Order: sequence, then structure tokens, then C-alpha cells
Amino acid sequence: QLQASGGGLVQAGGSLRLSCAASEGSFSQYTVAWFRQAPGKEQSFVASIRWSGGNTYYADSVKSRFTISRDYGKRTVYLQMNSLKSEDTAVYYCAAGRAIASSVRQTTAYNYWGQGTLVTVSS
Repeated sequence: QLQASGGGLVQAGGSLRLSCAASEGSFSQYTVAWFRQAPGKEQSFVASIRWSGGNTYYADSVKSRFTISRDYGKRTVYLQMNSLKSEDTAVYYCAAGRAIASSVRQTTAYNYWGQGTLVTVSS
């Protein structure tokens, strides 16, 4: 099971850090990703990291502002979000699966999903 946390209300230009923890087992051999869904829009890819190796991918809209990282000991993946914009407002979901490089941006590549955490950026 995945436990997502860290969402909240922040002003534009501010920062938040989201966490995705594995409550059972580990992320070994998995890719962990963050997706988001804004009101009235489809779910979209934000960032991903391969647990072994650390390969990362980002959506163009968040590149240079967001950083995805992992902590082996805590079995947790983080999404550090800086320079937040109103368009970053969404429910953020973490997901884990055996995604490969060509599929990391596809929701169908992930088998396990967290419950979502709401990020609201006020302008």
C-alpha cells in the first residue's frame, strides 16, 4: 500500500514537499511516479523515479521546479515542489509499478496507487 501525504494550501511562488511511503514491502524493482488531476481535467504525469538506479523523468511543465527523490531507509519517495503556480493546483497521486522508460508517463504502467493528496496554490 502507498501512503501519500504533504499536500496543503500554499501561495504562488511557495514550496511544498509531498511524500509517498510504502506501508508494506518495498519499492525494489519498481518505478514510483507522481500524477496529478486538476479539477475538470484528466490525470497527467508529473515525475517518476526508478527505485534501483534512480533514473528520473519529468513533465515539461514542472521541469526545473520539481524534484523527485527517494529515501531507501524510509521506503519513501518525495516530490519537492518549488516556485508553485496556480496551475499546479490538483490532487496528487503516487503510483508504483514495473514501468519502463517508454511507459513511465502512462497510468496503465502502474499497479499500485496512493489515496491522493490535495495541493492548492493561491495566486
